[in-house]
Amino acid sequence: MTDFLATYQSWILSLHIMAFIAWMAGTFYLPRLYVYHCQVVPGSAESERFKVMERKLLRQIMTPAMIVTFLAGGALASIPGLIDWNAGWWWTKLICVLGLAGFHGACGTWRRGFAEDRNQHPEKFYRTANEVPTILMMVIVIMIIVRP
Repeated sequence: MTDFLATYQSWILSLHIMAFIAWMAGTFYLPRLYVYHCQVVPGSAESERFKVMERKLLRQIMTPAMIVTFLAGGALASIPGLIDWNAGWWWTKLICVLGLAGFHGACGTWRRGFAEDRNQHPEKFYRTANEVPTILMMVIVIMIIVRP
């Protein structure tokens, strides 16, 4: 299996990067939808439209992209010699990726709140939350490219 992974490493890496980009695009956009959703009356036609958009973004784009990111990343990590398991950059990157997965879970919780017309956070909360994936993404990219 490791021969297969090593042979197709560039393809797996390409898939990993594309999935990560799709996941991040959704992760940037969903909290922005929540900001706009806070501005409409619960139960209104606009609110119902946001609910559909939020559900489709999370379930049809973000979650599959996250799963592919993890599967392709796991495949890459299993290639012998590709990662120095003692390097701090690797563990920092992994912690940030797990943080993104946690943020993804939080987005799902927030979406359920909106879906049930019981959002508990103000618009400013989602504006601030929208910065979290940006910071995590910046650290992840620096850890992979610079490997400090």
